[in-house]
Order: sequence, then structure tokens, then C-alpha cells
Amino acid sequence: MDLRKLKKLIDLVQESGIGEIEITEGEEKVRISRQGPGGTPMIMTAGAMQMAPAPVAAPAAVEAPPQPTGHALKSPMVGTFYRAPSPGAPVFVEVGQAVTKGQTLCIIEAMKLLNEIESDVSGTIKTILVENGQPVEYGQPLFLIE
Repeated sequence: MDLRKLKKLIDLVQESGIGEIEITEGEEKVRISRQGPGGTPMIMTAGAMQMAPAPVAAPAAVEAPPQPTGHALKSPMVGTFYRAPSPGAPVFVEVGQAVTKGQTLCIIEAMKLLNEIESDVSGTIKTILVENGQPVEYGQPLFLIE
């Protein structure tokens, strides 16, 4: 792909306001994106023709939220997570509630069977990690107990 064609593509991206364009010709591939500072196009190429990409702004440092700590009660099976014994009934536990070892925390429905999931430790429910009615996988954390 020649430089005149690339220049035309850059101008097209700038004038049209589109966010990104990708063109493939044979084994050559060009992507022009308006993700640079001030909408400056960035050019990435692959294939026989190699060009240095346009300057890329360093991504802003994103501080990761602190990871919750505590004992993770994990799902012993694949199924559907329910916080209450039936629709409209009060939930088994709420965040901040004290629980004892052996207390029912939720139900997981698997193959039309309702399985009560009990706490394996005593403590306080710090976080409920799954929404009511959502599918869960084996070993997926359900609750954090502190």
C-alpha cells in the first residue's frame, strides 16, 4: 500500500469523523484509529510493508479497585443461584448479617433439584457475588464471609 493511499485514508478518517477504519489488500492490513490525543489518527500496519505507528498517548493510570478479602464460599455445583427459598419470600441472608457454620445462605437449582447451600464458617456476610437467578459454575465464589 503506497503512502499516497495511506494519506488519503487518514484524511478520510479525519474529515468523516468515523472512529476507525481497517483496510486489507492481499497480505497487507492497515488500521487507522482516532484514539490518539486530540483525535490524531494512529496507524498500525501488518504484512510486507512495515511502518512505525503514529505516537500513542500513554493510557491514564487506572487504579484497580481493592479486592475484597475474606473467606470465599464457593459453589459446590453448576446450577442456578437463588437468594430466597421461593419467589417473593425473604432472602436467606443480607450483606452485613452475621451467619453461623451450617446456616443456609442460598439455594442452587441443579437438574430440577433445589440444593440448600450452607455456610462452612461463622462470620459476617461481606459481599454477595452473584445476582439472584444467575447461573453459577462449579467452584465459583458466591459469598465473601469475614
